[in-house]
Amino acid sequence: MTENKDGAVLLREARRIVVKVGSSLVTNEGRGLDEHAIGEWSRQLAALAGQGREVIMVSSGAIAEGMKRLGWVTRPQELDKLQAAAAVGQMGLAQMYETKLREHGMGSAQVLLTHADLADRERYLNARSTLLTLLSLRVVPVINENDTVVNDEIKFGDNDTLGALVANLVEADLLVILTDQKGLYSADPRKDPQARFIQQARAGDAALEQMAGGAGSSIGKGGMITKVLAARRAAGSGASTVIAWGRETDCLLRLAQGEIIGTLLVAPDQKSQARKRWMADHLQLRGAVTVDAGAAAKLRAEGKSLLPIGMTAVEGDFSRGEVIAVRDPSGQEIARGLANYAAAEARILCRRPSADIEKLLGYIAEPEMIHRTNLVVTR
Repeated sequence: MTENKDGAVLLREARRIVVKVGSSLVTNEGRGLDEHAIGEWSRQLAALAGQGREVIMVSSGAIAEGMKRLGWVTRPQELDKLQAAAAVGQMGLAQMYETKLREHGMGSAQVLLTHADLADRERYLNARSTLLTLLSLRVVPVINENDTVVNDEIKFGDNDTLGALVANLVEADLLVILTDQKGLYSADPRKDPQARFIQQARAGDAALEQMAGGAGSSIGKGGMITKVLAARRAAGSGASTVIAWGRETDCLLRLAQGEIIGTLLVAPDQKSQARKRWMADHLQLRGAVTVDAGAAAKLRAEGKSLLPIGMTAVEGDFSRGEVIAVRDPSGQEIARGLANYAAAEARILCRRPSADIEKLLGYIAEPEMIHRTNLVVTR
């Protein structure tokens, strides 16, 4: 079941990392936030940033902190009370990370997401742009589900899945899921003394899901199965996943040095290959743009971005963020990619320089119609 890829090299080369910490690692057994633990995570995140890596933290703990601040000993069952606890606790969670990260010279930002934000393409792109901008500013985004306004996330959601979705959103190299378990075993080691520890395997291997057991903690919501499924989801965009015990000393720093702590689930494809295959495999395209001969040549030979000035016509009714075809003057598809502007806007931008975008539309999302990282040449 072990992959042939060198796991140590994969870990050392990871530049953009999403870290997910479970409730048991940031709270005092559910009794509010653990200041020392969050201080340690913040120290390691800052050290990784100092190595030139980009880091995002997906952190649980808001409801537990809210319960403490409200004086509640038992987790309520009523949805409105859970949402109230989340609203109160998010204040403390953001404040704690802000304080601890600033001690190490790092800025922080609270980002609350729902699955709906990542399902809607427009909101998906907006969230992606925000996160990438924060990373470029050396700010650590601290992400949690927006439990205050959404009910099904509290009932059925888990931050393992959210971590995978964020990894896909920002095209991370690595997703690190830190939990109160050492990693993945071939069976439940509490019940089967013959259970074998899985150090490295292929993300998405169906056998892994059969091995994964149920939840092991009364504090958190996700069991090992959610972590295995999250790894499979993250692999869809080329991100590998580590599932590890979060109490290991300097866990994040040792992983970045290439030490395989816990279970490493290797993505079958590299990040760029997975993304480009996803675009190339789109069977139904919502539209297309036709480009002049000069733009077609640059796309084919140099892998350049598609600028509005090179476009001569627009077909279909597509939205920003949808995959569209790029056709040469003869009508032959030569590439496809993610549109930065909707069809109606693209028609206005045809044959116009990027400097005119804001004047023509009243805003500018990107200077390109399709950025080269979101474009795959098909012919």
